[in-house]
Parts: sequence; structure tokens; C-alpha cells
Amino acid sequence: MKAFHYVTLLLCASTLFACKNSAPVTHKTDRDTIPVQLMKLDQQNNTTAIAVSGQFTTDDEVLLSFKTGGIINSLLVKEGDAVKKGQLLATLNLTEINAQVQQAQLGQEKAKRDYQRTLNLYKDSVATLEQLQNSKTALQVSQQQFNLVAFNRKYSEIHAPENGFILKKLADVGQQVSSGTAVLQTNGAQNGKWQLKVGISDHEWAQLKLNDHARIETTAAPGQFLEGVVSRKSEGVDAATGTFTAYISLTGKKPQAIAAGMFGKATITPSAHAAHKGTWQIPYEALLDGDGNSGYVFITNDNKTAHKVKVTIAGIEKNTVTISDGLQDASALIISGSAYLTDNSAITIHSSLTAAR
Repeated sequence: MKAFHYVTLLLCASTLFACKNSAPVTHKTDRDTIPVQLMKLDQQNNTTAIAVSGQFTTDDEVLLSFKTGGIINSLLVKEGDAVKKGQLLATLNLTEINAQVQQAQLGQEKAKRDYQRTLNLYKDSVATLEQLQNSKTALQVSQQQFNLVAFNRKYSEIHAPENGFILKKLADVGQQVSSGTAVLQTNGAQNGKWQLKVGISDHEWAQLKLNDHARIETTAAPGQFLEGVVSRKSEGVDAATGTFTAYISLTGKKPQAIAAGMFGKATITPSAHAAHKGTWQIPYEALLDGDGNSGYVFITNDNKTAHKVKVTIAGIEKNTVTISDGLQDASALIISGSAYLTDNSAITIHSSLTAAR
């Protein structure tokens, strides 16, 4: 009986020892993975439209001024008036300039008499050759002096350089102005040479080429679109705005509801030769922690593990984001379930969408 108890104790001890040293068995379940939706990544050329805004202007806006200083005698137009080429717009009080013209004319007449008298004396061998030459020089000087004051007299009046409109009146009758002070601002809007002047970033400046197509809209004509092309790009940054400048020239028939300074929006489509390689169009909701031109997305290369990567944002549209860098080594983008992921999270594929372009 005693031997039986010893055997029983030995069996129990061996059983406990075996249980203590055996490793616990765990079973991995689907509860440890996060279901996600994928989009295949395909790096292709991109011709994303560029949205810009600016003000309407013409390519011939001019600030008009007097050649000489003086008191404004008359302003014959008002802001908004239509003018014809050569039309008289403003004059100075001509009392002073007319006196200068008269003085120069009298000096010229005297120089002519002196020269003729000296010439006659020279023929009679009374005057010397030097005296004749000096009188001839004095005559030529007086003629040039008369031409000078006659020129100033001509530009003591302001005439319209082209058919157009008066944009601004910058001075009033009775005001004394100096030479070159702007009095009126005009443009050649009657010729229909309208442009939309817009500011663009350096990235957009590099994308745009001359003659790229643009579609323009303005609140003055709701529901109507104007067609245009990029006609000019600045070669330097505007110091006032810190951006480059582009001009979109309107094509087609002359617009009726456009005025200088009016606000307009345009969508420019870069031409094929301006396309930038190495960009992706991804859904807006796939982007995380966007900050300026950078953000984060989750990608996967094996459909089992999610990786968080930093990307460079080239542009944002209504529902998509253009990525220019950061997805070169990725095969698929996670577009659903990202909020529950961390770097190296295990995933299961719920469904896949078409390739991102």
C-alpha cells in the first residue's frame, strides 16, 4: 500500500513538470489585422489643369501726361468716356509756353536779318569770313531753339493715342502739374485686346508654355466661359506679390461684359510637351497630415503590411491630390482604413480599385 502511494506521487510530479515546461500555443486570427482598400499605383505623365485668378487688362494701358509743366486749363473727358485716336483730351494754360514760342520766333527772325546783312557785307568785302560763319551759326541755333519750344507747345496738349476708354482721371482743372505727371489713364479696349493678368507659382511657371489653352469665367457673366491662350510669361518675380506673372489673351469674339480691373478666374490646361513625368493622382482621403507641400500616405508592397511614407504634394484639385515624389517604391496605395493604421500594421485586402495616375 505504501509503495502504491510513492508511485502515485512520482506520476503527479512528472505530470506537473511536463506542464510547467510546455510552451503555450496561440492561434493568430483575423482580429489582429485591419481590413483596407487598395489602389494600384501607376506612375505616368500628368497634365493636371492649373487654376489661377487675376484681373482683366489690355496690353496698351497708358498713363498720359504733358511734356511741360504748368496749370491745367481744361479736361475734356471723364472716366469711362470712349475716345477716338487723336482726340483732344486735355490742355495746359498756354500763356507761358506761347510767350516762349513767340520769343523764339522773334529771335529766329532777327538771326535771319543779321545773317543776310553779314552776307551782303561779305560780298562787298566789308565783313570777314569769320563774321559770316558766326552769323550763320547764330541763325541755325535760333532755328533749333524755335523747334524746341514748338515741340513743347505741341505736347502741352494731350491727345488719345488709340481708340479706347478713359480709365482714370488723375488730376483736375486748375491744378499745377510738373513735366511727366500722369493726368489721364487710357486703354485700347475698343480694339478688343483683352488679357487676364494672373499670378502663378514657380512650379506653375515651369509647367506653362506659350499658347497653352485656358478657359476663363467672371462673375460679370455667370455661366459664360471665355476662351484664351497663354500669350506671355514674366521672366522675373513681381516684387509686390512675390509670384511670377502670366497673361492670358482672350480669343474669339470681343466680350461685352468686361472692364479693366475686373476679377476673373481661369483654368489652364498645360500642353502635352509641358507635362511633368513622375506624378500620381490619388484620392484626397488617402492623404494624411497634409502640411503645405508635404503629407503622409500608407502604402503596401506585399498586401500584408502597411508602411507610412512621406510624399511631396504638387497640387490639389476638387477630389484628387497630385503627388510628385515619395511613391517611387510603392506598388499599392491604401485609400480606406488608414485612420486605424500605424507603421508596419498587418492588413487584409478588402478590395482594390483602378490604378492611380
